[in-house]
Amino acid sequence: MDFEDLKKEWMKDPEFVAEYEALAPEFEVAGALIRARSQAGMTQAEVAAKMEVTQSRIAKMEGGINVSVDALKRYAEATGTTLTISLDPTG
Repeated sequence: MDFEDLKKEWMKDPEFVAEYEALAPEFEVAGALIRARSQAGMTQAEVAAKMEVTQSRIAKMEGGINVSVDALKRYAEATGTTLTISLDPTG
């Protein structure tokens, strides 16, 4: 069973869906960081060197763990991208 099949199965569980949706912003940040780095053709180590942090810190950022706006700005600069933050109305 691949990940997508597993996810479809898990999404039948209302508790899983609630937790998954609660983590959606973290997943979105993580995905955006990884896409920016990939499109820049960079490794985590290369981004880390430009930001003057450890590769481990980049891995944590890309995992969506405690990422500050300042860190996002520095990551964007390191990968040659522009940081854009959006707050959209619910409903």
